[in-house]
Amino acid sequence: MIIVDNVEQGSDAWKQLRLGIPTASCFDKIITSTGKASTQRNAYMNKLLAEWLTGEPTEGYKGEWMERGNVLESDARSLYELIKDVEVRQVALVYKDDRRLIAASPDALTNPGGYETKCPMASTHVEYLLADKLPTKYKVQVQGSMYVCEEDHWDFMSYHPLMKPLIKRVDRDTRFIKLLDEELKCFVDELLENREKLKAMK
Repeated sequence: MIIVDNVEQGSDAWKQLRLGIPTASCFDKIITSTGKASTQRNAYMNKLLAEWLTGEPTEGYKGEWMERGNVLESDARSLYELIKDVEVRQVALVYKDDRRLIAASPDALTNPGGYETKCPMASTHVEYLLADKLPTKYKVQVQGSMYVCEEDHWDFMSYHPLMKPLIKRVDRDTRFIKLLDEELKCFVDELLENREKLKAMK
């Protein structure tokens, strides 16, 4: 595990660190929450290859609520620290190993463990409160962050400034992480093979 903490998440330097490699927030494009190969796998592969080939990050769409979430993350983190009585460590990126081909950008490390926050619209936050568990759509990201950061638990937080927060402790799912490890290794092997093919076309 290699921790990079001398750049800011979202900056151009941060985007370059992630360029062309799979990261935890997109692991669900490789494997689903049930452990099956994702139908988005090939499209994600091509996106990463395009980034590597051009040296330019592929910008995703950011809607109003995603932008709002970025603004609220700091408030959410401060509340989390207060509730949990911890001081979190913000980092830019964590690489799985010194090959630097798999990474995660956790919202924070909590020593031990880590922390992921979402700041959804009010109706979605209510949905999460009523379900009282980690939303399935974030299972791969959270387990993937534990996989990359070599942790045994992760806290998920859903935050809305006008409602109580949802904070759920998520334990490492060894069975799922074994499947994730296998899928990621195959994905990276194929990614490197395709890089060589593209080099030969130059």
